[in-house]
Amino acid sequence: MQAVGTQEIIALEQQYVLGVYSRPPFVLARGQGSTLYDTEGNAYLDCVSGIAVNALGYNDPGITQAIHEATETGVLHVSNLYHTAPHARLAQLLCETSFADKVHFSLTGADANEGAFKFARRYAREQGHDEKYHILAFSNAFHGRLFGSLAATPRPKYQDPFKPLMPGVRHAEFNNLESARAAMDEGVCALIVEPVQGEGGIYPASAEFLQGLRDLADEYDALLIFDEVQCGMGRTGKLWAYEHYGVEPDILTTAKPLAGGLPIGAILMRQKVADAMHKGDHASTFAGGPLTTHVAHHVLRRVSDAGFLAAVERKGKLLMELLAEINSPHTVEIRGKGLMVGMELDIDTSPIVAAGYKQGLLLVNAGANVLRFVPPLVIREDEIEQVATKVGDLLQQV
Repeated sequence: MQAVGTQEIIALEQQYVLGVYSRPPFVLARGQGSTLYDTEGNAYLDCVSGIAVNALGYNDPGITQAIHEATETGVLHVSNLYHTAPHARLAQLLCETSFADKVHFSLTGADANEGAFKFARRYAREQGHDEKYHILAFSNAFHGRLFGSLAATPRPKYQDPFKPLMPGVRHAEFNNLESARAAMDEGVCALIVEPVQGEGGIYPASAEFLQGLRDLADEYDALLIFDEVQCGMGRTGKLWAYEHYGVEPDILTTAKPLAGGLPIGAILMRQKVADAMHKGDHASTFAGGPLTTHVAHHVLRRVSDAGFLAAVERKGKLLMELLAEINSPHTVEIRGKGLMVGMELDIDTSPIVAAGYKQGLLLVNAGANVLRFVPPLVIREDEIEQVATKVGDLLQQV
């Protein structure tokens, strides 16, 4: 790859790339483990992992090998008009490691959620309920930025510039079962909820809330959808976040870490949902391709290992303990599960994120006043100690 200077790359981007992102003034060039390096050679301990994507970190030998195995066939794409082995094997492993009976592949978390909405509406119509099409979502949620998923993401900043959105979406208060019950009626075909809210500020659902949603879904013959795009695939110390609660959904959406950085999503479902869908009802040109599904099979096999998950849970507890020991007067609450941790502050976190770059630390917020920690699941305990030390230093500077 041709070496290009940092400023030249930034100038090229500013000239040719749509400016919908705010990026810091460096260019990432390579990575190893839980550390990224820019074009100037500066190192950054990564607590973002591509927004909870790079579960196995950077330059993982297993992922490299899986990519090599997939590419040496010469078949990167054939479309869903034909059978390929990798997508069938990945679907099998997803079902064997979850509640699901069937899987449908997508490209992103947002379009996995859009597909889930379609499946729920199709299920209701198959039961003879043409007017049963409403989706119930919850405050503080984030389900994506497409028209349907955006309608289920109740944030004026994201929604207002693009209205009118998909109709038929209503909202209730997260972790408030009475609010959910008040919003339910025979017109609701599905409820969608994150077992642990991500973009909304790292808020775990209560067991009583999720069990109550399960009961409401059963009472009204609606489908319960768990959006585990961010909190699934080992992030919370369980393979699937719903395992913490003993409550199973009818549909689960996953995406971010599934293929270790390659674009893929999946909709996991019970057989009754699959039975409502017919040939031609839903499709995607690139979804479930042999490259991404072969790599995803490797990632899922690694992450679903009991020892791997136990280590995630242990490291998550260490991270929360060390952040609590910082004992900053700005700390409001530390919450989360596994290596999905939020540190709520009484100040804006944006200056802290920016100052972190100079400390060799990549941070991301979840709302204006929550620092979100979603590092690679392979982060070492000594690296977690470094993270806590750097965060403590940043808070002292504030």
